[in-house]
Formats: sequence, structure tokens, C-alpha cells
Amino acid sequence: MSEARGGDGRPRAGEGAVAGLLSRLDETLERLERTPGATAGTALEAVTMLTEVYGEALSRMMAHVPGDAAPALVEDDLVGHLLVLHGLHPEPVERRVARTLERLRPELKRRGLDAELVGVEGGAARVALAGKAGGCGAGAAEEAVREAVLTAAPELSAVEVTPPKAPPAFVPLDALARRPAPAPDGAA
Repeated sequence: MSEARGGDGRPRAGEGAVAGLLSRLDETLERLERTPGATAGTALEAVTMLTEVYGEALSRMMAHVPGDAAPALVEDDLVGHLLVLHGLHPEPVERRVARTLERLRPELKRRGLDAELVGVEGGAARVALAGKAGGCGAGAAEEAVREAVLTAAPELSAVEVTPPKAPPAFVPLDALARRPAPAPDGAA
């Protein structure tokens, strides 16, 4: 299996490496935001301007992308993330969330669950879980859904996941119709 290479012939970073870079970038920016002083403010301003310049460049590039190439671009997690960051993603947030839930469906089915997008409103996605999983399995599934949706639609501020409803308790009909036996004489 050959490794993927960029246009310059250098090996491209895999998805795990990209996720690591993004995580390190977030941590570094958070540290910078907590750093007092004019130098930190200047550095943050430079990062903001650089992001705006890259966003403009990405916008110009997207204007030249043939329509049949756009789906491949939006499917790439990193490119899709950058398109969202710069307000250039061609798919509405509802479609991206629905597509993410479709990708999660096989894993959820293995846990006895399914997920349905209820709606997106006010910066929050509402997702309903259905099925028979309970306990920590449902909690782990809720967190997996939340994380995947926020990755696909980082412009959302929240993901509200409704856990599956517990099945009604089964009570045999004869247990409801049975009357308690009379107490023996002398018993209270």
C-alpha cells in the first residue's frame, strides 16, 4: 500500500495526524488567549488576519472547482472543516448532520440503537436515539453522536441527544387480576 502524496511529492498527513495537529493548534491558541500583554494580543491579531487571508484564498479556489469535484472536497474532514470555518461549505448544516448520523448508523445498530435528526434550531442540533440499549452503552452512544455531529458541524453550539425511551415494564395480566389470599386466622 503506497502512502498518499501531495502535489509536491511529499507525503500527506493522515487523518490521525491532522486531528493531532488541530488539537495542538486549539491548545496553543487557548494558551495564547490566556497570556497577558500586548505581544499576545498582537499574535492573536496576526492569527486572525492569516485566517482571513486563507479564507479568501479558499473562497477563490472554490469558485474554480468543477461541480463534480465539490462532493469529494466536502467529504474530506479537514477540507470540510476549513470550508465551514470560512462560511464556504456548500451543504447546509442539516444535511451534514444527517450524513454524519448515516455514517454512525452501523455502529449504533451494533449497540441496538438508531439515531434520527429531529432538527437544527438556534445553533443546536436535536438528535433522538431509539432502540433497546440502556445504561452505559446508551451514554457512550450519546457522547459518540454528540462528538461526531460537532465535528461535522462545528458552527453548532450544542447537540441535544435524547436517550432511547425505556420499554414499558411487562406485568402479566393474571398478576393484575389476582387478589391477595386472605390472611390466615390470627394473622395481622
